[in-house]
Amino acid sequence: MFCFTLLALLCCGVFINAANIQARSSSYSGEYGGGGGKRFSHSGNQLDGPITALRIRVNRWYIVGIQVRYGKEWSDYKGGSSGDLEEIFLHPGESIIQVTGKYKTYLRKVVFITDKGRYFPFGKDTGVSFNGAPLYPGTVLRYISGSSGSVIDAIGFHWDKYPSHCPGCGKSTSRPTTSHICAQ
Repeated sequence: MFCFTLLALLCCGVFINAANIQARSSSYSGEYGGGGGKRFSHSGNQLDGPITALRIRVNRWYIVGIQVRYGKEWSDYKGGSSGDLEEIFLHPGESIIQVTGKYKTYLRKVVFITDKGRYFPFGKDTGVSFNGAPLYPGTVLRYISGSSGSVIDAIGFHWDKYPSHCPGCGKSTSRPTTSHICAQ
């Protein structure tokens, strides 16, 4: 009788816990590049809102530096000071859904592709190819991590749902995607 009661309680617990399970949405692509440099992560920056702009510094051979704007706040700049600084802004509600590129010991090329069909290439087309994309549908690039010194040594991409609230923007940013999935 005791075993039957215990079995019944365990089964009820399984059904109760199964009802509380949420679908997975976060994933990671990377790390692409070499093993040098000092580690960095923008995990805290994603709380400022979605990615709204990028600054990429490039020279003849490498991606030298990167800075990302989350909502209205710029992250700390990572990387070196040589080369030209390029800046791009995403349209309101636009998100990065794929990042491709090339690397050898350092990051050589990076291409950001958005859900509006725009792509932004930076760097030199030489090295080992990579393709960073989310594992789950309806998710976007939320933040980056990697390592840097005088150049970007390595980079990784963290994917999740588009934020439903943007404290840095002062507004709700939930919006339907092209597949009509809303972030909640």
